[in-house]
Amino acid sequence: MDPLEGEASSASVEYEPVSVKDVLVEMKDTAELLIDLSYSAVLHRNEDLAREVLRLEERMDVLELQARMSLMMAVRNPDDAEQLAPVLGIVAAAGDISDAAGDIAKIVLEEVGLPDAMRAALPEATETLVRGVVDGGSTYTGQTLQEIDLESETGVRVIALRRGDEWILNPGPETTIESDDVAFLRGPDPAIDDVYERLTGVAYESPAIEAPDLEDLERAVDTIVHMKNLSELAVDLAYSSVLFDSEYLAEEVRNLEVEVDAMESRFEAWTLRAAADAEDPIALRGLIHLGSSTEVISDAAVDISEGVLRDLDVHPVVQLAVQESDEIITRVEVEAGSALDGTAVTSGVPDVESTMSVIAIRRPGDGWLLVGDSDVELRPGDVLISKGTRTAGEAFESLSAA
Repeated sequence: MDPLEGEASSASVEYEPVSVKDVLVEMKDTAELLIDLSYSAVLHRNEDLAREVLRLEERMDVLELQARMSLMMAVRNPDDAEQLAPVLGIVAAAGDISDAAGDIAKIVLEEVGLPDAMRAALPEATETLVRGVVDGGSTYTGQTLQEIDLESETGVRVIALRRGDEWILNPGPETTIESDDVAFLRGPDPAIDDVYERLTGVAYESPAIEAPDLEDLERAVDTIVHMKNLSELAVDLAYSSVLFDSEYLAEEVRNLEVEVDAMESRFEAWTLRAAADAEDPIALRGLIHLGSSTEVISDAAVDISEGVLRDLDVHPVVQLAVQESDEIITRVEVEAGSALDGTAVTSGVPDVESTMSVIAIRRPGDGWLLVGDSDVELRPGDVLISKGTRTAGEAFESLSAA
């Protein structure tokens, strides 16, 4: 058996002076990648992706210990303890996300049981995530991402590379692709098929799609995909609430967590109803595990923003760590008569002079709308969660005011 499928490594970790900021940056990036990889492993029933999740989970365990050691060394008095307590909460939350992602991966590796209907959820995703080993003869080998210009040419992004035991998270333009790198690609079908083949020398076979044959099961699968999307959004918002010390964003994290909790109750009910009619109810066990792990991730998002909700000062080291992100997430409320009132949003792009991308809307009476799922027209009272640059975010906020 692959050792990664058994117990996590118990290799000793000794204290060494490390930058808390750098550790927090890596923990944040690792947590986000873990969520991405674990759900993709389930949706694609991909054991290779699941094993990568366990490798990353092991790395996160080391980062969590390093962060805890450094924070303990930094506490000299009660004031230090009060200021660093929220940082410890962020570290613990990232660890919880890592554990939940590992549990999701084990659904695949331990064959806990998943219905074929899970694959029917794939068309709902606008992009696919795949893992491939770089072939020495690939035209991409030895070139930087800037030289390849992959995203501009194909829409496919290299979201991470693993080089032996070293992880390169969020690779930049100067990152070189080397032979035998394990590359993680995200992009639209069928562009990703072509890029995968050029990178690895092996044709990529998209998973076969089978429509669910039980109405309750179809509802359960649709719900778990929606829960997954809301939980990812909650983690993004949580880190942004810390960056801006924004109680408004932290409250939206709490709103999302309440929504995920409610959805989990409905999801469990539909799954149990489907089990009564399913030929093999045992095949639904993985869905229950998936629902529980997804709820853990949304709870962890609340823990990340807990310091903001309790009006504790955000330690500068945390803000510096979150600032490493190239993009920010903003929250604005559409006022009646503003430039955004009545504006159409198509695939996240609002019909106004702005480079901001709307990723979610909380609409009074309707709950959360994930804009990637449908086109909408903005209404007064809509709370928009958007992604873009700081400058664009400030301009977008002015468009929401009457």
